[in-house]
Amino acid sequence: MRPQFNAIARAEHQTHPARLRMLWMLGISVMFVLTQALAAAARGAPDSFADLAESISPAVVNITTTTTVAGRTGPQGIVPEGSPFEDFFREFQDRNGQGQGDRPRRSSALGSGFVISEDGFVVTNNHVIDGADEILIEFFGGRELPAEVIGTDPKTDIALLKVEADAALPFVSFGDSDTARVGDWVMAMGNPLGQGFSVSAGIVSARNRALSGTYDDYIQTDAAINRGNSGGPLFDMDGNVIGVNTAILSPNGGSIGIGFSMASNVVTKVVDQLKEYGETRRGWLGVRIQDVTEDVAEAMGLETTSGALVTDVPEGPAMEAGMEAGDVIVKFDGRDVSDTRSLVRQVGNTTVGKSVLVVVNREGKTQTLKVTLGRREEAEGTAVPASQPLEETAPAEAEILGLTVSPMNDELRGQLELPASAEGLVVTDVDEMSEAYEKGLRAGDVITEAGQQKVTEIAALEEQIEAAREAGRKSLLLLVRRAGDPRFVALGLEE
Repeated sequence: MRPQFNAIARAEHQTHPARLRMLWMLGISVMFVLTQALAAAARGAPDSFADLAESISPAVVNITTTTTVAGRTGPQGIVPEGSPFEDFFREFQDRNGQGQGDRPRRSSALGSGFVISEDGFVVTNNHVIDGADEILIEFFGGRELPAEVIGTDPKTDIALLKVEADAALPFVSFGDSDTARVGDWVMAMGNPLGQGFSVSAGIVSARNRALSGTYDDYIQTDAAINRGNSGGPLFDMDGNVIGVNTAILSPNGGSIGIGFSMASNVVTKVVDQLKEYGETRRGWLGVRIQDVTEDVAEAMGLETTSGALVTDVPEGPAMEAGMEAGDVIVKFDGRDVSDTRSLVRQVGNTTVGKSVLVVVNREGKTQTLKVTLGRREEAEGTAVPASQPLEETAPAEAEILGLTVSPMNDELRGQLELPASAEGLVVTDVDEMSEAYEKGLRAGDVITEAGQQKVTEIAALEEQIEAAREAGRKSLLLLVRRAGDPRFVALGLEE
C-alpha cells in the first residue's frame, strides 16, 4: 500500500490531466488486485494445507500385514517338471542355501487406513488385509498396535478393523460425498510406496465413476495416489473423509493423476453394517435386469431409455409382488430409476425386510407394486448350468432374422442341460454377417419371447414379426436365455 500512497502524493504536484491519468491507472491496478482476490476466494484455494494436515494426521495410520505363503515344491520356472535336471537343480539350491525357498515363508504388505472412533475402529480396503495372518497398525507418533478384523465387504473393497488402546484415540469423521463438486479441493493421506504419512493434494476430477463392482461410486481425483495409499482417506477442506482411496489408472504402476476413492456415502453404510453385524446385509429385489437401449425402447414403444428392463423374475420378493419379465422399473421407493446401476445401488442400500413401492411400465401402462425386500447375501450363489455346443442335426429348422431356429424338444433340452419344463425356440446357428451375430446371439441361445409374447413354435415368431411390421415398428424385441440368464435383444426387421 505504501507505494500507492506515494504515487498519489506525487500526483498532487503534477498538472491536472497527468494527475487524473495517474489516479485512473491506480484505480485499474486496485480493481485488478481485487478481481484476483475474489477469483481466488471463489476457487477456495487455500494458502496452505499445513494446518489441515496437522490436525488430521494423528487419525491416519499405516497398515502392515503379514501372510504365510506356501513355498515351492521344486525348482519350478527353472526346469520343466519331470525333467532329468530337476534333481540336479534341487541339489544345487540346497548347497547354496536356496532350499528354504521350498518352505512356507512370511510375506509382508503395506497399506493405509484411518481411525473413525476414539475406541479404535479403523477403516481400510479389503484388499489391504485380505488373507493376512497378522495386521499391525502404526500411528502417526510411531506407536504400533495389533488389529483384528471386524468384517469385510469385497463388493466395495472395504474392511473394518479394531485396535485396543489404553486411551481415547484421535479420529476423523465421514463427510457427505454427495456434496463434493467437480473442481473442489481434496487432500489424500497415506503410506505410498511404504514412505509413510505422506500428503498429496488435488481436486475432484469427476464423480460417480464405476470400475468393475456392482456398487461402485468412485470419486476421481488428481491428488497423487500410489501403491500403499490403498485404504487411506480422501479429505475435503473441512477435514471430513469423503472417500477411501482404492485404485489408480496407470500404465506404469505410478500415479498419473487418475485416482479413485470410494465415496463416503457408500462406505458409511457398509461400515455401519460391519460394525453391527460383522457382515453386510443388502436389500434384494429378486429380478434380473438390463439397461433400456434405444433399439429396445423403440421395439417396446417406450418414449425414453430410462429405467431398468426386467428380463427374468425367479422365485423371490418381486415374483411374490406380481412383477413380470418385460416390466420396466421406472421408480423404486419414491426415487426415479435411470438405469440398472442406479437400481442395484438403490435396492442394495435399502433395509432388508422393508416394504417399498415399485413403479413399473407394463405394456405401455404404469403399475405400482408393493415389494418386501429380501437379503441379497442369502439369495446369491445359485449355480447356473453351462450351455453346450449343439449337434448338427436339429429338426424343423427355419432361418429368420439371421438366425436358424428350431422348436424345443427333449433332445435339445438334453444337449443344453435344460429342465423338462424349458420351452421356446433354440438357436442352432447364427449368420456371422447378421445383426443378430453383432448383438451377441449364438448357437445354444433359447428365444422364449418375441414382442413380449411367448413363442414355442416357428409360426408364432413369424406372427410377431408380421405384427411388429404392421404396427410400424422397425425392430422386434426378443427375450433370449443363455445358460439360464435372460436378456432382451432388439433385432431390426428386414423388408
